[in-house]
Amino acid sequence: MKIYNNKVCVVTGAASGIGRALALDLASRGAQLALCDINAEGLEETVKMVGGANKVMSDVFDMADAQAIADYAEKVETGLGPADYVFNNAGLSRIGNFVDTPLESMEKVMDVNYWGVVRMTKAFMDQILAKKGTLVNISSVFGFIGYAGQTHYCASKFAVRGFTETLAQELKGTGVGVCCVHPGGVATNVARNAKVDKMPFGDATREELDANFDKMAITSPEKAAQIILKGAAKKKRRILIGADSRIISMAYRLFPTHYSRILEKYSGDNVILSERKKANKV
Repeated sequence: MKIYNNKVCVVTGAASGIGRALALDLASRGAQLALCDINAEGLEETVKMVGGANKVMSDVFDMADAQAIADYAEKVETGLGPADYVFNNAGLSRIGNFVDTPLESMEKVMDVNYWGVVRMTKAFMDQILAKKGTLVNISSVFGFIGYAGQTHYCASKFAVRGFTETLAQELKGTGVGVCCVHPGGVATNVARNAKVDKMPFGDATREELDANFDKMAITSPEKAAQIILKGAAKKKRRILIGADSRIISMAYRLFPTHYSRILEKYSGDNVILSERKKANKV
């Protein structure tokens, strides 16, 4: 896709996973990269992997830091020029039912996953409008459905979806693309790095939950990046990643109030859903 050649592309959460894969793929297409993450060591490794063939700037800051984001947009424009693409990928997850979750945990997840996206979008809006560029916001399959034990994460990803879909309507006719991405299980460290407020559903251990995620992570970060870049190039409003994402999206549309029952029937070795069944029988 020559469309990315020499384009200024901003990627948040570029230290690992989908963010790193996006950076590497964009670099191979000749893009100029503005990469950021809170993980300095991982971000440095990504920059090394990109190599010296592209213009690359990297910055370390927290997506919950509103002032850092406002300053970052100005820094990118000064260093590389106005952004053509902004990939709002950075995010975090936690594990625990709402009853057992401290309010500050909910606030932290929302601050990064939702407000981080909103702040980045606001900070870069003038640049994107001027370039008729594209905003790419990463939601999740959990932006379609609720999933017990992931109250924080689901709330944030539903919010990203609502924000992005509404923004797309408001920017209609401006030439700006607004894409909402819904990955299914992607083999990243987001789940493994998730802090636990309290283990949900009976006696499931952290090791079992990690093993369960590994089984569900059917898409590689590299494949996810390819799908995102293909969709963003076409300014698609909704980008689904993985067969699981397509199935869950369909289940939600066909059974908006009963999708959880449908998914439970196909839980298989899914530890969380299996433990939910056990708990409900007690």
